Amino acid sequence: MGSFSIWHWLIVLVIVMLVFGTKKLRNIGQDLGGAVKGFKDGMREAEGDASQKIADGGKQTIDAEARDKSKS
Repeated sequence: MGSFSIWHWLIVLVIVMLVFGTKKLRNIGQDLGGAVKGFKDGMREAEGDASQKIADGGKQTIDAEARDKSKS
């Protein structure tokens, strides 16, 4: 009773395929794969940005304008 056997998992898989259909499951799989790929690309970009900041010495320049509130 501790874990499910292969037969339990096969029955669950058949029920899920009957409920959702193979086309919907394929679309869910593609969406999930795209999300994982996007996450990995984002992590690579963030890692590249972090290494660029380290190479630059962590210095950042902030450009800003001051507004005089009394003129409004």
